[in-house]
Amino acid sequence: MNSFFKTIIAGWGAKKLGGGCLSTILIFVLIYVALGQCSRTPQRSVLLQKSVPAIESRKIG
Repeated sequence: MNSFFKTIIAGWGAKKLGGGCLSTILIFVLIYVALGQCSRTPQRSVLLQKSVPAIESRKIG
């Protein structure tokens, strides 16, 4: 997700849910991080788990 839209959505949610200054900032950070986690692509985690094929050693001579 574009970080501009993440900021807008997190700001709106923090404004609606936050009561005071500290809770609004905390809620903003939580929503922003949650939106960042939701936009991760699953292909990246699959690529990290692939095994590398072993290279055979051959005697020369």
